[in-house]
This record gives sequence, C-alpha cells and structure tokens, in this order.
Amino acid sequence: MLTTESKIYVAGHRGLVGSAIIRQLQQRGLTQIVTRTHAELELSHQQSVKDFFAKEQPDYVILAAAKVGGIHANNTYPAEFIYDNLMVEANVTDAAYRNNVKRLLFLGSSCIYPKAVAQPMREDALLTGTLEPTNEPYAIAKIAGIKLCESYNRQYGTDFRSVMPTNLYGQGDNFHAENSHVIPALMRRFHEAKENKDREVVIWGSGKAMREFLHVDDMASASIYVLEMDVESYTANTQPMLSHINVGTGVDCTIRELAETIKRVVGFEGELSFDDSKPDGAPRKLMNVDRLKNLGWQASISLEEGLRLTYDWYLQNLDQQGLRL
Repeated sequence: MLTTESKIYVAGHRGLVGSAIIRQLQQRGLTQIVTRTHAELELSHQQSVKDFFAKEQPDYVILAAAKVGGIHANNTYPAEFIYDNLMVEANVTDAAYRNNVKRLLFLGSSCIYPKAVAQPMREDALLTGTLEPTNEPYAIAKIAGIKLCESYNRQYGTDFRSVMPTNLYGQGDNFHAENSHVIPALMRRFHEAKENKDREVVIWGSGKAMREFLHVDDMASASIYVLEMDVESYTANTQPMLSHINVGTGVDCTIRELAETIKRVVGFEGELSFDDSKPDGAPRKLMNVDRLKNLGWQASISLEEGLRLTYDWYLQNLDQQGLRL
C-alpha cells in the first residue's frame, strides 16, 4: 500500500496516462512523487538512467513513458519505435532491480495481441499469431516489456507487473488536426463544425466497426490499484509467464454510436454521414477484462460522462495548446 512515506517515480508524467496517475496520487495526499522531463532525463540512455536511480532511490516505479504515434508515424519511423521503446524499458527495468525498487508497474498496449484474434481479447492470446503489420515494431517492444518484467521476477524475485490498456481518451489528450486518435479527432471536428455552423460532418468508414474506449482517469485508477495489490492476490490471479492484466471497460460500441454521442456532447446540430468508401479497419477490438474484475476492479466512468469531461477540458484549453487543439 502506498503511503505518504512512499517515494514514487512516474516515468512519462506529462503524457495522457502519466499525468492522470500524477493527479490521482496527489489527490491521495502523496507528495514524494519523482518526475523528470525528457530534457532532464533521456530514458533511452543507460548511464543517465543508472545515475538517476542511484541518486533518487525510488520505492515504486510506474513506467508510463513510451514513444507513441498513429499509423503514419509507425510506418514512417519503425526503427525509432522499436529501438526507443526497447531501450527505455530495458534501462528502467534493470535500474529498478539494481536499486531494490519494491514494485514496478509497466504500461503496455492492446496492440500486443495478434491481428486475427478471438474477441474479446484474452491475456492468453499473447504470442499466438501474427501482429498487425502497421504497428508491429511498437507491439514487439511492448511485448518485450512484459517479458522483461516476468524474466526479472523469475530470476531475481522482483515484483514487476504489467497492465495493458484498451483505447484511452480524456483530459490531456492530443487534439492535433492530423495526428490525433479517433475520439479527440471527432471531438475537434464536431466542435469546429458547430462553430462554423456547418450542415454536415462526414465520418470515414461505414460506422459499423466496433471499438472499446476507457477514460484515462479509470486507467490511472486501475494502474494504482494493480500497483498496490498484495502479492498473494496478484500471483493467485496471474501466472509467472502470463502475468499481464488487461484494462478496459469490457463494453464496446460502433463508431456510429461513438460519433452520435460526441455529436450530442458537443452540441452539433447538423447532419452526420459516413463515407463507406474509406476503410473501417478491424471489425472489432474488445478487451476481455475478467482477470481484472476477479481482482476487484472495474471501470466506473461511462462513455458519455467521460466524453463530457473531455470536452470540458478541451474548451478550457483551446487557447493554450496551440496545434494540440
């Protein structure tokens, strides 16, 4: 259990998940939170990480730092996506072991699962098939992160854990016109259409594809929950070589339903149409979250509630974020 005496290093504290974790730790009155910006600490540089851990000696580590991007970025910079993420994971995990960190939590991604996988995606689907080619280097790095944690646990008796989130959204998301994910992209489009008094917003695809979305505050809550879980409960519900835990809502919706909900939240009064000449992507991506439910946690923020929180944040930050909004 984290206490006011616990020294917690949150790597990636400026990111979507990292910033949400920081907020929740602070809300609990925890003050010994260690952070470093990318400029202050290059996590892919081994000696810098060694020096940082030797000096700070954190009790707990939350590894939310990663090089991330959409399909275009993954296709354009595959070497960077695999190299940078592998180096960060290896350096932080090894330094945590060598400096006697009590517990480490590694944050991964649902892209670790095969492209053609049974839905909902169970943890034991890992390494059972071919990955999605567009983000394979990133997925390989995230799988390696899981296996790093498991290997150090098996050889050195460490307590390193992994959580794999579904699609995340919320306050602090990236609303860039070209590089954002589906929820911030649609939210920005509907907002601008409302401001411009447009008559219609056209969505790519048929709208029939199904996706699952988790508010980042729920993800932060789940992350801290898994980090604090007693060893007996964690080990009773996981396996030494299959230890990662899916984090999601266990509920999905069509892209049409998502768009209609965002339209309602934003207050756009025009028409909504779909261009089915554009690709839908995978027909369905849903996480099986039975393992996490058995451990006593489940999501509490509904999609509409989460979208309203996100839109409120978007409006408050319109003038401050530049191209991000």
